[in-house]
Amino acid sequence: MALSTSPDNAALHDTLGTVLAQQENYGEARTQLERAITLDPALASAHYHLGSVFLNQGDPAAAVTELTQANTLDQANAEYSLQLGRALRADHQDEQALVVLRHVLAVDPASVDAKYELALTMQANDNAREALPLFEQVVTARPQDFAALTNLGLALVQTGDAKGAIPFYVRALKLNAQNATLREDLGVAYLQQSDLNHAMEQFRAGLVVEPNNPQLHYDLGLALKLKDDPAEAVSELEQAEKLDPKLPDSPYTLGVLYMQLGRFSEAQVELEKAIALRPDNGDAWAILGNVYKETGELQKAAAALRRAIELLPNQPSPHISLAAVLIQQGDPSGAAAERKRAADLSRIAVNRQRANFALDSGRTLLKRGQITDAVVQLQSAVDADPNYAEAHSALADGLDRQGRSADAALERQKAQKLIEAARNPGDVAPAHP
Repeated sequence: MALSTSPDNAALHDTLGTVLAQQENYGEARTQLERAITLDPALASAHYHLGSVFLNQGDPAAAVTELTQANTLDQANAEYSLQLGRALRADHQDEQALVVLRHVLAVDPASVDAKYELALTMQANDNAREALPLFEQVVTARPQDFAALTNLGLALVQTGDAKGAIPFYVRALKLNAQNATLREDLGVAYLQQSDLNHAMEQFRAGLVVEPNNPQLHYDLGLALKLKDDPAEAVSELEQAEKLDPKLPDSPYTLGVLYMQLGRFSEAQVELEKAIALRPDNGDAWAILGNVYKETGELQKAAAALRRAIELLPNQPSPHISLAAVLIQQGDPSGAAAERKRAADLSRIAVNRQRANFALDSGRTLLKRGQITDAVVQLQSAVDADPNYAEAHSALADGLDRQGRSADAALERQKAQKLIEAARNPGDVAPAHP
C-alpha cells in the first residue's frame, strides 16, 4: 500500500503503522501512527503502538509519554499497562514501574508476562530476593524460555545461591550454547563455588564465541590467579586491560598479582591506574600503600593508607600497615595509636561475627515457632553487638510474638536510632553495652 494514498482515517493509519512496526520499518510506522493521533487524539491503540515504536527505537522517555496516554484512555487494557511498566523500567523509573506492574499482576494474577516483567524490574532495582519466586513461576510455565532461565540463574547468584543457579544456566546452555554472556554467568557461578576448572572451561568457551570480550578475559585471568597460575593470569589480565582500558578490575587485580610476585614497580603502575578509574576503591588504596612502603616511599604510603582508612573505616589491616609506616618515619606514639585502633576494630569484627551467628539461629527458631528459644538467641545477638540495628529489629519481632509489646517497641526504637546514626554520623549517639 502506498503511504501517500492511504485513506485519511485514524484507524487505518494506526493499522498501517502497526504493520510497518512489525516489519521494523519504524520511521514510516511513526509517521503513520502520529497521523492517526492527529486525526483522533483519543485513539488509545495508536498511542500504545507509537509508544511501543519509541521503546523499540531506544527512546523510553517518549515511550512513557505515549503509553501513559494510552493507559489514561483505556485503563482496562492490561497489555497497555504492561508495556508502560517496561518503558518505565527502560527509562530508569523503577519505583513507578513497580507500582504499575504490581497493579497489572493484582488485576491478572495468572499473567506470566506480568510476573516476568515485575521480576525483571525488581532485579534491576537490586531486589533479587523478591524477584526469585516470580522467576521460578515463569520458568515453570515456560521451561524452554532462554531469557527466563538465565535471569532466574542470575537472581539465584545475586541471593548467594550459586550452586542452585548452575542447573538453570546449564538448561539455558542447551537452548543456546553460543551465548558468550551465558558462558560468563555460568563461569562466575562455578567460580563462586570454587570450582575453578569448570569456571575456566566456561570462560574459554565464551572466548571462542567472543574472542575480544574484555570481561571474559578478566574472569579467566582471575580464575587462573586463584588457580596459582600467575604467568597465564597476567597474560589474560593484560589482554583484558588492553581491550578495555576503562575496566577498573583489570589493573586492580594485576596490581595485586604483581605485588604478590614481588614486582612492586609494576604493581604501583597498575594500582595507580585502578584508583584513577575507581577512586573509592579502599582495598586498592590499602594495597598501594603497602607497595609504596615496600619501595620506600613512606610519605606516599602514609597518605594512601589514610585514604584507605577513610574508605574502609571498619577494617583493621590499613591501621596495622600505617603503624608500620609510622614506625619507619619515627613516630612511635602515632604507631601505637594505630595499633590500638586496629585491635579495637578486630574486637568489633569478632563481636559482629558472634552476633550474626546468634541472629541467624534466632531467625531460624522464629520460623519454626520456637519463640522462647529464638528470643534467647536474638538477645545474645544484641548483647554481642549492641550497635547492630538488624539484631534489635529481629529481637523486637521475637518479643512481639511473646506478647511483650512494650519491650518490642523499645528494641525497635534502638534499631531506628542506630539506622539514623548510620545515615547521619555524629548526629545520633550509638547504643552501648
